[in-house]
Amino acid sequence: MPNRAQTATLIRGADGGVVKRTTFPGGLRVITEYVPGVRSVALGVWVAAGSRDEPASQMGSAHFLEHLLFKGTESRDAISISAEIESVGGDLNAFTTKEHTCYHARVLDEHLPMALDVVCDVVLHATLTGDNIEAERSVIFEEIAMYDDEPGELVHDEFALAMFGDSPLGRPILGTVDTITALPQSAIRRFYRKAYTPDRMVISVAGNVDHAQVVRQIREVFADRLEPSIDAAPARPVRKRRWKADTVRILSRATEQAHVMMGTPGLVRGDERRYAAAVLSTALGGGMSSRLFQEVREKRGLAYSVYAYAQSFADAGVFGIYTGCLPSKADTVMDVCVSELQSVARDGLTPEELERAKGQVKGSMVLGQEDPGSRMSRNAKSELSGELLDDMSRVLDRVDAVTRDDVHAVASDLFTQNFTGGFFQIDKLRSDNMLRFNKSSLSLQ
Repeated sequence: MPNRAQTATLIRGADGGVVKRTTFPGGLRVITEYVPGVRSVALGVWVAAGSRDEPASQMGSAHFLEHLLFKGTESRDAISISAEIESVGGDLNAFTTKEHTCYHARVLDEHLPMALDVVCDVVLHATLTGDNIEAERSVIFEEIAMYDDEPGELVHDEFALAMFGDSPLGRPILGTVDTITALPQSAIRRFYRKAYTPDRMVISVAGNVDHAQVVRQIREVFADRLEPSIDAAPARPVRKRRWKADTVRILSRATEQAHVMMGTPGLVRGDERRYAAAVLSTALGGGMSSRLFQEVREKRGLAYSVYAYAQSFADAGVFGIYTGCLPSKADTVMDVCVSELQSVARDGLTPEELERAKGQVKGSMVLGQEDPGSRMSRNAKSELSGELLDDMSRVLDRVDAVTRDDVHAVASDLFTQNFTGGFFQIDKLRSDNMLRFNKSSLSLQ
């Protein structure tokens, strides 16, 4: 009996919403969410290929390729690609992350067939001509230069390099001027052929959408690419590991602010403690009522911006803190931040902090799902990571179930390690002073 596409209903909501998934024999997955009461749709073609899938010598190729796919296909030139979407009031864009690349659009429901055809055409039939590659190479140089002028953004790359070293997760998504200059056209085309295969793709659509109609169109658009292929690249191996965080990176530039990041290895994607970690990061630095905002900004006036975050990858994670302050205040800011981390690792959160943070996490989750674009992204990310897609009510129940002991255990685990740091500062003479941040004097053990 020949292989056939398999369709399943993943979620059926009380409001009439429904999430369905169809998996084709070759591995392509189509997931849709019907959202009652809306007249728009958001769609995305997600590819499980990001900057961590590049060879070190070809750093930046995934992002470079993302740009190139909009330069033209076998049936559309660059202006046609954008004009078809914009002429009906829609939006078309793309982005590259460490682990995936997404091409997405949002249009009125009546224009979904056109938008789906355009986005799939971009992903499947890009021509990647030599002239287009060379023209876009200059655009990438400009983007790198623009990024270099934003120390508040660039410090995140320095922090990643400090945390993960010269590994795929430690390298910048944009690449460098040297790697983009040396990147051969043949390498970009090879990356496209090997990584952009249906078995590595998820097509996610949310809004006023009919699953069966989307699947029928996908059958037409993908044609003979829906069967298994012997040429498909192997999936990225998942190796859970503990990263050793014991590095400080310092860039001295004539900036008005010192941009400071510190953090520890965090939780890998799918870790059962992720809800406790979300509550922890929110309580520490997730809003104006958080500990770090109150202690650093409100009580002491040391910085304008300070926040905490938790980020997870397939085989690693990060718990980080960022602040921007005057260089003369950097030492004090770090001391205050570390003191608060010590306090949470030692004593945990207060009952009031726990409930406030849980309420904030739940509220942001629900509010974040108020538009089809957020739902489209949530469904695709769940599918790409292999995680079970849960109804939002069950997710909220899991947040509600987080206890003070749960948060205390995560804090004790994460914050009893040496910290990694990345800094931008104004005075090179202060570099040695920054190094004290790293060693055992700031270990929370």
